[in-house]
Amino acid sequence: MISDRVKVGPGRTPHRSLFKAMGYIDEEIEKPLVAVVTAKSEIVPGHSHLDKISEAVKTGIRLAGGTPIEIPAIGVCDGIAMGHQGMKYSLVTRELIADSIECMATAHAFDAMVLVPNCDKIVPGMLIGASRMNLPTVLVSGGPMLAGNVNGRKSNLSVTFEAVGAYTAGKITEEELKEFEDHACPGCGSCSGMYTANSMNCMCEVLGIALPGNGAIPAVYADRIRLAKYAGMAVMNMLEKDIKICDILNDKAFHNALTVDMALGCSTNTMLHLPAIAHEAGVELNLDMANEISAHTPNLCHLAPAGPTHMEDLHFAGGVPAVMKELTKKDLLDTSLMTVTGKTIAENLEKVVNKNPEIIRPIESPYSETGGIAVLRGNLAKDTCVVKRSAVAPEMLVNRGKAKVFNSEEEATAAILGGKIEKGDIVVIRYEGPKGGPGMREMLEPTSCIAGMGLDKDVALITDGRFSGATRGACIGHVSPEAAEGGLIAFVEDGDIISIDMNKCTIELEVDEETIAKRRAAWVKPEPKVKTGYLARYAKLVTSANTGAIFKA
Repeated sequence: MISDRVKVGPGRTPHRSLFKAMGYIDEEIEKPLVAVVTAKSEIVPGHSHLDKISEAVKTGIRLAGGTPIEIPAIGVCDGIAMGHQGMKYSLVTRELIADSIECMATAHAFDAMVLVPNCDKIVPGMLIGASRMNLPTVLVSGGPMLAGNVNGRKSNLSVTFEAVGAYTAGKITEEELKEFEDHACPGCGSCSGMYTANSMNCMCEVLGIALPGNGAIPAVYADRIRLAKYAGMAVMNMLEKDIKICDILNDKAFHNALTVDMALGCSTNTMLHLPAIAHEAGVELNLDMANEISAHTPNLCHLAPAGPTHMEDLHFAGGVPAVMKELTKKDLLDTSLMTVTGKTIAENLEKVVNKNPEIIRPIESPYSETGGIAVLRGNLAKDTCVVKRSAVAPEMLVNRGKAKVFNSEEEATAAILGGKIEKGDIVVIRYEGPKGGPGMREMLEPTSCIAGMGLDKDVALITDGRFSGATRGACIGHVSPEAAEGGLIAFVEDGDIISIDMNKCTIELEVDEETIAKRRAAWVKPEPKVKTGYLARYAKLVTSANTGAIFKA
């Protein structure tokens, strides 16, 4: 066992004495040491209950003959960080989490790991770190929040952000706005729609490194506790059979993940995280694959923000396994792959049925014949950009309008709330990419203001930053190359015409090459927005969004 490095032989007497200082007994030290990596904190609703999940995991490990050892991971709440400087520190924590897992697992010689995350960057951060270590590993998340209830209607975080725009436009009163504040988010769990956290937790299930049910079982259900116990037992089975995480995270598993991503209509952030995880697992995953898969993968779900349904509805309809079962009807998944259950995908799906065809459309009658995410290319995004096509109004799929350009999220939000954005405008927000931000902020505040003011069917938004999974509308992010790297988005001016065709996956700035060349020659690369601390180091190391915003080797 790897842990023999810290516990076997006379030379490790000092090491064992330190274990005993924490109360471990010989019988515990002699067993496999399993890290339970938990992101429990009191600042993230999705993490506030992870102590209960971790305790259940530890029970499962002990039942199966291991010694669980809890270690911490950090986590930013994207909702609380949204709309201010704090959002610069969201994506960047992904690499910190990965590095900390490498440090902790190596320094303490763990034999296996169970990852207990829930929210946005924490899930991929843990998976990147675990892939680097390549130990027997299982992930079990804290589960989604139940939907809220405002005035008799189901509600969620994205509707709350949109309510701010509605209030600004005079569509609701201050008292009505307070109703959203008090009742949209009713308790613990990752926010209740198909936002980034739930998207990634569903992807873990498809990849095979989380047990069936991981994506959709609500946080407050006893089923979630039972799932966590089984996760602890599953990792011990993997250890016994010497099955490591990278044995499961192969190219076919990622192909499956992209396929189910398209069927579910997941967050555009999966287009950052899946390539980054694949890179660490030694698998090549480029964004062009997404369009190839999308072209023959029907979109089967319209969960919030694309529609009025939530993760609890997906759970009662059969969860991610029911979506996968629909896709197998057209042989769109490789079901021969092994999972952490110790069984293949085919075996896991044997008894699965779609319990609600209104929530999970049968593959014969999808919402659309193509997938929920589209990757666009054109002169404005030579190296691609991304849109959640399933959350775009049909009339905005093909769009041509005049640019209104802003050099920061704050400038754009002030203009939107100030009534300076008109129907037909295309809002361009630049210098918010991985390097330029730095940190590639999510733009939920401006996109929600646009939607809340009733302009989501009339105004598009383009950025080298990114969007929350809660964003809906014609919102195109991850523009690469970014403005700070001299991408064409840096040279767009007010009044320029931009044409977008999400069906043909194109995006073009209608400005002649001579004019662009003049603008490029006159361009002065701006000073970095942040010159000290972790963000400054991050900006020097991070690569473009189209590569998953990974660090340079």
